[in-house]
Amino acid sequence: MNKNALQFIRPSLIVFAAATAFFITGKTFLEKNGFSQQVLIYGNLVLFGASLVAFYIYYTALKANKPQAFVRAMYGSFMARFFIVAIAAFIYISIAKKDVNKPALIACAVLYILYSFIEIRALTKLLKEKKNA
Repeated sequence: MNKNALQFIRPSLIVFAAATAFFITGKTFLEKNGFSQQVLIYGNLVLFGASLVAFYIYYTALKANKPQAFVRAMYGSFMARFFIVAIAAFIYISIAKKDVNKPALIACAVLYILYSFIEIRALTKLLKEKKNA
């Protein structure tokens, strides 16, 4: 990715760093309120990685001259992100069994929405910059 693409990823990096820092430093606060620190850290990492994969798929599709390439990328990135998150959730739930931390899973769902919002915002800015879009 070039410098321009990194400019659009910066908000996701900031959210990732801020959330991770909060999850690490706020261990007592999180545990007091029923959140699992490990689930939040790993969930944030998985969601950030899935967001980067989806953004990369979108970004490469924007370089293509064919409009159907962007539509394929849209569906492909959704599928990639969905399966990454679904597999991670399945692994966690199968390992934890009855000790699943529901508040942490809900917090990860909120992070998913936040990363999606940031990604969509970056993509709309990229589309505005593209000449033939």
